Amino acid sequence: MSIVVTGATGHLGRFVIEGLLEKVPADQITAVVRSEEKAAGFAARGVKLAIADYNAPETFDGLFSAGDKVLLISGNEFDKGRVAQHKVVLDAAKAADVALLAYTSAPSSLTAALADDHRGTEAAILESGVTYAFLRNGWYNENYTENLAPVLEYNAVVQAAGEGKVSSASRADYAAAAVAVLTGEGHENKAYELGGDTAWGFAEYAAEVAKASGKEIAYNSVPVEAYKGILTGAGLPEPFAAILAGVDASIEKGELVVATGDLSRLTGRPTTPIAESIAAALKG
Repeated sequence: MSIVVTGATGHLGRFVIEGLLEKVPADQITAVVRSEEKAAGFAARGVKLAIADYNAPETFDGLFSAGDKVLLISGNEFDKGRVAQHKVVLDAAKAADVALLAYTSAPSSLTAALADDHRGTEAAILESGVTYAFLRNGWYNENYTENLAPVLEYNAVVQAAGEGKVSSASRADYAAAAVAVLTGEGHENKAYELGGDTAWGFAEYAAEVAKASGKEIAYNSVPVEAYKGILTGAGLPEPFAAILAGVDASIEKGELVVATGDLSRLTGRPTTPIAESIAAALKG
């Protein structure tokens, strides 16, 4: 029996592998990666490696075994048909009769286009009959704290979210929830709505950045179309800029406020406040 993690060298996957190493022997963990070189550190610690790619279905043939628990971390190639990519993993998991297929999805409240692939993947998993767990991850603190350079350059947080709030948490928090599901009992055929303990708005976010940086930072709320233009002007492809602007429209409507408490319950600890992630990013 192995716990298998796809996308194991990605931002979230690395935290999941680290968390698993604290809970189970390394030889019970399989990291599915595209590059053996990027996963050399895991291999050196005894983690098994499997080289596979969502875009090459044959690479998943025989990768899973009966009784495995699998974490399917959603792909980030928005232009390559993510549902079809995820179905490659699903088909292999079903063929192997895995014990559990956990999938990193999106909150059920989110109507933005970003959620479409997640809904499609969830539907395919339900239709397959595979034993599942849906980890409906809310927004990550790092979605903002990793992009502080323009905020500090222009002394402004620019979003199209109005007075909307976000229940974000750190990647480490969401990874810890995945680890709890993969190593615990009683998570079969459950869906968890995951978000941070405290929702915050972008005026509060700007104030926290100001406090941590010592600079005066304003929050400028702009229309969705204007925000999309700002993102494309910064070099983002138009389809991806439209997806991000759509998320802001959903934030304004309150769709990324997740108040279930599922995340802190699964991890057994409070979620990471946005202020803590801002301070860490500015130190880093």
